[in-house]
Amino acid sequence: MTVVSQPYAYARHQLVEPDWTRLPGWAHVTQADWDSAQWQRAHCIKNIGQLRALMGDLLEDRFYDDLERDQAERATMSMLVPPQMLNTMVPYTGEPMPSAGHDFTEAFYADQVRRYMLPVFSDRRTDWPSHPHAMRDSLHEHDMWVAEGLTHRYPTKVLAELLPTCPQYCGHCTRMDLVGNSTQQVTKLRFDLKPVDRYTAMLDYLRSTPVVRDVVVSGGDVANMPWKNLESFVDQLLDIDTIRDIRLATKALMGLPQHWFADDVVEGVGRVSAKARSRGVSLAIHTHVNSAQSVTPSVARAARAMLDAGVRDVRNQGVLMRGVNSTTEQLLDLCFALADGASVTPYYFYMCDMIPFAEHWRLSLAEAQHLQHSIMGYLPGFATPRIVCDVPFVGKRWVHQVEEYDIERGISYWRKNYRTSIEGDDTEALSREYVYYDPIYTLPESGRRWWQESVDHGAVAAQAAATAASSRAVAESQLV
Repeated sequence: MTVVSQPYAYARHQLVEPDWTRLPGWAHVTQADWDSAQWQRAHCIKNIGQLRALMGDLLEDRFYDDLERDQAERATMSMLVPPQMLNTMVPYTGEPMPSAGHDFTEAFYADQVRRYMLPVFSDRRTDWPSHPHAMRDSLHEHDMWVAEGLTHRYPTKVLAELLPTCPQYCGHCTRMDLVGNSTQQVTKLRFDLKPVDRYTAMLDYLRSTPVVRDVVVSGGDVANMPWKNLESFVDQLLDIDTIRDIRLATKALMGLPQHWFADDVVEGVGRVSAKARSRGVSLAIHTHVNSAQSVTPSVARAARAMLDAGVRDVRNQGVLMRGVNSTTEQLLDLCFALADGASVTPYYFYMCDMIPFAEHWRLSLAEAQHLQHSIMGYLPGFATPRIVCDVPFVGKRWVHQVEEYDIERGISYWRKNYRTSIEGDDTEALSREYVYYDPIYTLPESGRRWWQESVDHGAVAAQAAATAASSRAVAESQLV
């Protein structure tokens, strides 16, 4: 029988853990150390000096200079990369590693995981490093706080930001306004309430708001929360009869899988999973993997430990980023690595949000629509990810749900069928058109010229600052 040639050639690949001892600073690290969440946390790379000590003579000085300039002039997130994640950069598990110096440096520059975890100045756009309408809180989540850290945007769903830290900081973080340490470019906001008071306020709101049935427990990353505190919060959620779905959001399932297969965490997940099943509640874990090379046996071990402990599903929500997963082959390779190798269900790919200095990562709506079309038919329907645009003041919309699209100027118009928590008296909320913008460099020459000639850059920057301040004031007023 003749095998039909396809645009994408599927082949199942065995997962391989890259040899961390190939990196000079970890040459003597044992398997026991590597499998320890405590060791992983203690040896995260937090600054250029630590990266130099790890890499030895592998990287040339030009990379460190490039990274240092980005930290000073562009970075919205501070540096924090766990060993597990850094070990997947330039993994070369099936062929010799590039030689130290020029060859390794070039491979490091080109690496998919490096591109978003260790961004450098030369990665960024110089023509339009930020979109004129970029904002720190691009999704206006703070506007919709009904308690500190609790965003009620959708009719039946809320987002609970329990903490503002992660085991790893991604350069494209949509919550760069709140999460992580301040950088030269961004002074981060801070929660005002003590954690116990914040959690109490969230639970009180959920007890008094029976329309909410779905809670995403996030942050930051719940892997940074002491397990006994997280278990206590989830346990109290499970006592609210109207809550039917609970999702724990953690990139650390990939970035620090050692946390999720540690005995005490597995045992704790088993307890809350059993209670969830007894109450008919769906408990799932949502993770965030953007590249196939990040899916290793350690990640598969963590995902399967969670499934064995009783969670209903482990699902992936990635972000579309140029140079990381912006081709059909890269997306399908990632989806099959997750589904075949780690029992993780591909779920969503978000278009990268319009935050400052993110233009080099962002794709146009037309590119996202093409990718959605190109991956159809290869995966089972339940494991075919939806590519979505998170439209400000609207929420997730499949990329083909756009109402109108000015491709020349990169302006798309969207509608919605529900009101957010700040639109109770807005009679036009369901008829209004909401706007999303493509990266300007992806537009035809006429569109780029229109933006260049039409935008008063000083006025846009001032308006963005005023809107951000107003957004925060609205959020704070709702909590009084």
